[in-house]
Amino acid sequence: MRRHIAVFAVLALAVSAPRALSAQDSNDVKQDRKEVRHDRRELRGDRKDIRHDTRDIRQDRRDVRQDVKNGDTTDARRDARDLRRDRRDRRHDVRDARRDRRDLRQDRKDIHQDQKKDSTP
Repeated sequence: MRRHIAVFAVLALAVSAPRALSAQDSNDVKQDRKEVRHDRRELRGDRKDIRHDTRDIRQDRRDVRQDVKNGDTTDARRDARDLRRDRRDRRHDVRDARRDRRDLRQDRKDIHQDQKKDSTP
């Protein structure tokens, strides 16, 4: 009798294991989608920050011109140094945002490929 129960348990496990694994795969895809959505939201915020930085840089340029026009060269030099630093930081931020967009596109492609693999029998 114990042998029959053991055989039945092994058969039940063999039948239910693929279903459990496929359910786990679908949960992984859902989790990946959530991560991609979160990454997209982060990227949108980064791009918004870059736009604000661009506006600040333009305002700093105006300030430098105004300082030079007023003859205040000390402030103009200091503002010009800050302006260079801000422009450099913005360039790095733009580069990072582009890299993040590339990574995000690749992640979406990978998820799509994983879904194709899972859907084919």
